[in-house]
Amino acid sequence: QVQLVESGGGLVQAGGSLRLSCSASGRDFSSATMAWYRQAPGKQRELVAAITPRDSTNYADSVKGRFTISRDNAKNTQVYLQMNSLKPEDTAVYYCNGEVVRGVNRYDYWGQGTQVTVSS
Repeated sequence: QVQLVESGGGLVQAGGSLRLSCSASGRDFSSATMAWYRQAPGKQRELVAAITPRDSTNYADSVKGRFTISRDNAKNTQVYLQMNSLKPEDTAVYYCNGEVVRGVNRYDYWGQGTQVTVSS
């Protein structure tokens, strides 16, 4: 059974830091592009950061310089999102995503989400 399990969310004051973790299991995610998305109330889900199997990264403009995505494929694939200098507008449910491409087929896997709340 494929599972992506996030942890590390919580309540933090503006300017603080949090580190989100995602543990992906049930299939081989070492060749998957992993990403963090977020969804704030009343808004669409948006890409926050992504990391390819070769550790190339990209970030939303709103988090560049503040957030860092990383991964560890040693056992089950672990994906992390280090969030610094948090702002109230970073408040959202954060979701871990794994995208596996096999030929012409693309498979998307999602975690259940973890709440991040930044108080002003």
